[in-house]
Amino acid sequence: MTAALEGSEPDYASLLRELVLLLRAFFRKRMSDRFDDVEDMVQETLIAIHTRRLTYDRTRAFTPWVFSIARYKMIDLHRRTRRTVPIEGLEDILLSEGFEDVVNASVDINSLLETLPQKQARLIRATRLEGASVAEAAAANRVGQSDVKVSVHRGMKALALKVGGK
Repeated sequence: MTAALEGSEPDYASLLRELVLLLRAFFRKRMSDRFDDVEDMVQETLIAIHTRRLTYDRTRAFTPWVFSIARYKMIDLHRRTRRTVPIEGLEDILLSEGFEDVVNASVDINSLLETLPQKQARLIRATRLEGASVAEAAAANRVGQSDVKVSVHRGMKALALKVGGK
């Protein structure tokens, strides 16, 4: 990578060939259930490495830098492809299937959230119960991402105190 950054095209081509093999093995091991996506992930990661190559710190190990990019690309794929299921009438379905404890837990969670300030409760619902990302919750509530993180953290801490008594 260092030689490639210094302008050696043959070294850069060699690096990319080696990275294809390394990344393919990395993704195959972690995505055995999504074999069709492995090559796409390899290509996306190579593009990310190429576009961010100038940010590589030459004083640090190269492989962990590559694997961190690959890991984030894999996380992005899982976020893009996750499936959501509507929950209208979920309580009735759970009760009819004998899952009273789940319904009671839902009622308990709602009761606990009502004891928090509205903003904290709303942001906890969005991020922890509905699965929204911090960025999505921030945009929906017209607040900054750090505000979401702080509010959720403080709200969760308050809930832990109420539940745990400490």
